[in-house]
Amino acid sequence: MKNHRTRPIGIFDSGLGGLTVLKDIVTELPHENIVYFGDSGRAPYGSKSPETVIRFSLQNTRFLIEQQVKLIVIACNTASSRAFEAVRKATDIPVIEVIDPGAKAAAAATKNGRVGIIGTRGTIESGVYPEAIHRYKADALIFQKACPLFVSLAEEGWWDQPVTREIAEIYLDPLIEKNIDTLVLGCTHYPLLSRVIADVMGSRVTLIQAGREVARLVKAQLAAQDLLNLSEENGIRRYFTSDSVEQFRKLGGAFLSQTLDEVTRVDFE
Repeated sequence: MKNHRTRPIGIFDSGLGGLTVLKDIVTELPHENIVYFGDSGRAPYGSKSPETVIRFSLQNTRFLIEQQVKLIVIACNTASSRAFEAVRKATDIPVIEVIDPGAKAAAAATKNGRVGIIGTRGTIESGVYPEAIHRYKADALIFQKACPLFVSLAEEGWWDQPVTREIAEIYLDPLIEKNIDTLVLGCTHYPLLSRVIADVMGSRVTLIQAGREVARLVKAQLAAQDLLNLSEENGIRRYFTSDSVEQFRKLGGAFLSQTLDEVTRVDFE
């Protein structure tokens, strides 16, 4: 089993957003090796059909399986909502999605029972968040808002620009009017804009990011299957992108506060 323990965790996302999940997994499991694939060349996923999201997700899964990963994290809310079952059926290794952990955290955090959800059009239209939150808090009032431009702003690196703030105010004002006290960042790109989102929403609104909960789930799943890496050395992280390696290095390195040397371009089509 030693060889299986040292195999990497596989993470995929439509682009840079999944790095927010990776960061939390590294904090929780610093000794684990990780392979990350960001599909920036085909982003955003949120405006694409369910069939296309499933096709992309299965391609991403096959790529990670080729890297001999021991567990896969779908670090993308759109892919989690559209393709989780397809990915789960495509492999016999554990697969973890990001929606249920965020929904559980939101249900626990809200005091007045009024919860806001922001995400891509695909995630919002799927209705997965209200369904998931109601499993944990049946009487919660859910208010949703698609914020499709947030992904492009995050991928561009405009994490705290005046234009980002203006767009955030337009998107978020309707949720402020609903008197929510909890806001789920229902896209893993959105934590990159969390400073602006928090400023617009105000201090009385709790922002929910699924990454920490996902990291704890990953740890529990690996422990249950005796797959935790027992090394005392820091894990090796390899990064793959379907777009510009230079852009990924620049923005990913800035977010993770480190130089990313192991970045490789992958092209499926």
